[in-house]
Amino acid sequence: MAVAAVCSLAVHGKGETKIEPAYAWTITDPLGDREEAEIDTLFEDFHLMAVPTAWSTAWATTGNYGAPGQDQIFFNRGEASDFMFEDVIAPWFHTVDTHKFYNSRVPMTLVTHLTGGNKYSNQDRTMITFSGNAGKRLQIGANMDYVYSKGSYEQQADKNFNWNLGGSYTGDRYELQTFFNHYAFTTKESGGITDDRYITHPADVQGGDTRVDNKSIPTFLTQAESNLQGSHFFMNHRYKVGFYRHERDSLTDTIVSSTYVPVTSFIWTMDWRNGRHRFTNKSASDDAAFFEHTYLSRTGTADTTNYMQLTNTVGIAMLEGFNKWAKFGFSAYAYHQLYRQTFPYELEASDTPLAEGLDPVPASVPKKINEHRVYVGANLTKRQGDLLHYNASAELGVAGFIAGDLYLDGDIDTRFKLLGDTVTIRGYGSFMNAYPSSMMYQFASNHYIWDNDFDREVRMRVGGELDLPFINANINVGYETLKNFTYFNNSNLPEQHSGVISVLSATAKHTLDVRALHWDNELTFQTTSNDKVLPLPMFSIYSNLYVKFMVAKVLHVQLGADCNYYTRYYAPAYNPATMTFHTQDELKCGNFALMNVYANFKLKKARFYVAYTHANGQLFGGNNYFASPHYPLNPRRLMIGVSVDFVN
Repeated sequence: MAVAAVCSLAVHGKGETKIEPAYAWTITDPLGDREEAEIDTLFEDFHLMAVPTAWSTAWATTGNYGAPGQDQIFFNRGEASDFMFEDVIAPWFHTVDTHKFYNSRVPMTLVTHLTGGNKYSNQDRTMITFSGNAGKRLQIGANMDYVYSKGSYEQQADKNFNWNLGGSYTGDRYELQTFFNHYAFTTKESGGITDDRYITHPADVQGGDTRVDNKSIPTFLTQAESNLQGSHFFMNHRYKVGFYRHERDSLTDTIVSSTYVPVTSFIWTMDWRNGRHRFTNKSASDDAAFFEHTYLSRTGTADTTNYMQLTNTVGIAMLEGFNKWAKFGFSAYAYHQLYRQTFPYELEASDTPLAEGLDPVPASVPKKINEHRVYVGANLTKRQGDLLHYNASAELGVAGFIAGDLYLDGDIDTRFKLLGDTVTIRGYGSFMNAYPSSMMYQFASNHYIWDNDFDREVRMRVGGELDLPFINANINVGYETLKNFTYFNNSNLPEQHSGVISVLSATAKHTLDVRALHWDNELTFQTTSNDKVLPLPMFSIYSNLYVKFMVAKVLHVQLGADCNYYTRYYAPAYNPATMTFHTQDELKCGNFALMNVYANFKLKKARFYVAYTHANGQLFGGNNYFASPHYPLNPRRLMIGVSVDFVN
């Protein structure tokens, strides 16, 4: 009923008033450079917003919508952050890198609501985006994103609430971009189900009965949860020095219009982040049975870790294109970073346990860690023109623990016409010689304590991409070598592999269009030279077959079915106490198909869908649908959703 009411509001809106914003953009660290972004008004594949595995063709996850996960397409993984707990919720976590700024001709409000399941396993998400302009230069915006999903299995509920404010001012000489986000993430930690046969062979554990009450399947943990809270404030100032370019009337020689042409920008950016992670388990018996070691308390667990990071950047940029000789842009910058990490206890390594029944503390860890870091960097870019574009950057640590860290990154592309379309060839590469993230060195909790002395990681990546629009194809091939790769081992402890690991990855995308019929396919092939340290699925496939048409020239329709599949491999296991994925060599995951049957629609300013997710579950395509050991994916369920673009 709620969906129908919202759709009705959209249909009976004020005609065809155009309310889409003129343009949108995102910004990049550390100088706040703008990058063009798409405005999310497309209706095609809208149903994918309801599927937790939609983030990747191979997504290791604890199964529920809004739950922790890790991308198993290696080239898609981001760098590990200094606050490791945030990494597994990155898709649900709003940052300045993903925030969209809008320049709206009139105020814009987008309201989206997704729902499905039943009263025991309901899955809901509500998103509201607002943006408005006060004149041509000043823009303000706000976002709210609330996910609440009970999950299909016991002790699986997720609740994720983000709200943020943003704004920008674009003047001739002065620009401001600012962003604030606060998030609160809570997930019930089950540790997985105790016996996978409840999914794979239910008759074996239920006396011949094949019907399964998913909520009755026992789990390893029954009273545990993880809670993450944090804030992120970003402010970017830019003062531009330049000149006015005047256009004159050819007859009267009077100035008709004036355009300010910036030559050089002076930039200051402030980026402040904080976070708190808390893992609690009220069951002492679950603690003792599930975790190998217990160091601080035998009566349950209440671990708290805090961090804060403050970065101030100053830079200067010479802008591309202010005259015919300025064929490229160049910027140089320096930034200072204060990093602080706090543990609940200060611990000293000892052979004597802190109390009877506890394990001896294996490492010394201070209660508080403070680090001061100073980096310098430069960037060379060419974005204008049709023939050649490039971007090259270098960053060097010059003071603090990270002194000597080096990051190099670059890409280059060229475009040319072929068979009536524009073909793009792009090459890219990167080099890193840097220490691992801070929390890989020292950490203290009830079940995990470490104090490591790791060397710098050395990583080099090269690759190329070919885009062929006249046959709707894209090919991307990359190769990376990793020395001193740092990972979480089978015991869920950080370890550094001193040898060299190589990864080869190739992804091919193709769309077949025959009038109303469309078939989208994506295939990724990966090889890893050490699948014990860095396991990856060799093949992953996403296929989407659908028809797309219009009804009465007003209703856009997409009807189809999509399917995701990847080959078996030793998928990483999830650890609730540290919210990390680690290697394991006991169970393989994969070799199952997950199919969704869907209908997506767009009517004027409303988008909506009806989808039956995991429609093939327990029917065909394999019933070993575990994306991570002991964590089954959601079974079949009906999902609906709507997004309305309101006229203000």
